[in-house]
Amino acid sequence: MTKSNKYQQIFEDLSEKIQNGTYTANSILPSENELSVIYATSRETIRKALTLLAQKGLIQKLRGKGSLVLDVSRMSFPISGLVSFKELQTSMGRDQIETFVHDFGLISADEGIATQLETSRDAEIWKVVRSRKIGGERIILDKSYFLKDQVPLLTKEICENSIYEYLEGELRLPIDFAKKEIVVEECTDEDREYLDLNEYDHVVVVKNYVHLKDATLFEYTESRHRLDMFRFVDFARRKH
Repeated sequence: MTKSNKYQQIFEDLSEKIQNGTYTANSILPSENELSVIYATSRETIRKALTLLAQKGLIQKLRGKGSLVLDVSRMSFPISGLVSFKELQTSMGRDQIETFVHDFGLISADEGIATQLETSRDAEIWKVVRSRKIGGERIILDKSYFLKDQVPLLTKEICENSIYEYLEGELRLPIDFAKKEIVVEECTDEDREYLDLNEYDHVVVVKNYVHLKDATLFEYTESRHRLDMFRFVDFARRKH
């Protein structure tokens, strides 16, 4: 293990322990010296891991006291970031999360999708419809559309795992930024079919317009959330 990635592994381990309650909210993490012994590494490496925890809003460094564990929700979704669901699953430390692919294939863009993706009608588009089952309930429905010009090949197996892992790892797509819009809409027949709505007749929809580094819009995703399970949280730290 190299020094450069050891602090990342320590960060991930501490993050998981904060998420699963090993280190509870408002408790103090072991000191840098203690963590150095636990992870058999230098204080400099520990300091880097703690800095990353602070940047992610998991701890607050208190002068003379150590690292205070902040209160975090395991069911919170960051609204300002651009992360895949698999990355969220890892950071949230949840094992009981399942993804189901309900619809997958290559389609011709209709007027609505062509408008959202700023492309021509009849452009070739990958369509992926997936539901997310968390804690035994299907509470999120993701409807994603990718320009075939930018994503030449996609498979159902990739969609069941992580599309972003494939796009960045295999296709080397330079995914850079996204514009997001949040609205509340009436449930569709598709929502009723694929989500456990518990008699709710509206869903919260997060519309994602995802761009590459050259500003090319290549993905449009509607992430449709059951109303009572929608809780987006962002962490902001003022620069000094």
